[in-house]
Amino acid sequence: MTQETFLVTGAMGCIGSWVLRNLVRDGATVIASDLATDPVRPRQVLSEADLAQVQFIKLDVTDLAAVRGAVEMHGVTHIVHLAGLQVPFCRANPSLGAQVNVVGTVNIFEAARHNWGQVQGLAYASSLAVLGPAEEYPEGPVSDEVALLPRTLYGVYKVANEGTARLYWQDWQIGSVGLRPYIVYGVGRDQGMTSDIAKAVLAAAAGRPYHIRFDGQVGLQHADDVAKMFIGAARAGHPGAAHCNLRNDVVEVTDFIGLLQAQVPDAQITYERNKPLPFPWDLDDGGLRQILGGMPWTPVEVAISNDLAQFRMLLDKNLIDLKQLSV
Repeated sequence: MTQETFLVTGAMGCIGSWVLRNLVRDGATVIASDLATDPVRPRQVLSEADLAQVQFIKLDVTDLAAVRGAVEMHGVTHIVHLAGLQVPFCRANPSLGAQVNVVGTVNIFEAARHNWGQVQGLAYASSLAVLGPAEEYPEGPVSDEVALLPRTLYGVYKVANEGTARLYWQDWQIGSVGLRPYIVYGVGRDQGMTSDIAKAVLAAAAGRPYHIRFDGQVGLQHADDVAKMFIGAARAGHPGAAHCNLRNDVVEVTDFIGLLQAQVPDAQITYERNKPLPFPWDLDDGGLRQILGGMPWTPVEVAISNDLAQFRMLLDKNLIDLKQLSV
């Protein structure tokens, strides 16, 4: 039995749910925090027995005293910080977006700083949104250290998070690893345009048509693999402030549809032509590989097969809402 106690913020989200699943199976003590209290997504990826092993707490990351109190009271040794508002929410309410994404992350670092020693590692969610459009970068794999040219408030806030991490290392030697996911797919991924990949698999499992709103080459990372990356990054004890690209599978959207239809021949999946996503897809993930010593990676064909089986089970148990396919 591991002696680790993990605090997971944003635990009710997709990646958070998969982090909980992996930590429970590792035997860690898990403190799952969020503003929400109903574990809708965690219930989609964890069994009831697994859920019973998780301690759920309500935590507002914008409240420094509450964040510090949670770290101290629970004897937290590792933090996986995923709490944040996504692109459309930041655009709709920039002040709230800054409070949650920027101040909330500062508060996590402050809690770690005041309990460093007890806290041994910190991983947090940055985003590929810190980068600009693909045409802003030279051909070839894009490194972790390229110029950050965000085109959204969300991306600007994530740049601030990476700067916060750098200064907490510079001033107080609080080590951290920030991960920049691209398209995370899998059970539980149901918000944002890039959730279209996961929703296409759900639609195929449900026998529903679905239209993916983009095309071109994209980087895909399965949620289970990303969860393992965050956990490994928190455990790494990295001496610095790393910010790391993710890569895993790089595919054309049309090829992804072909792989899905190879497993569900009657799947009615279409896509938007000539509308690539505005991010570079050719990413160098060498920095994270060096920190982790290896990369969790489920080949896309295997991930599709696993997700189809899990979606079908959830549909049979009425544990998933198909209304997400129309959003």
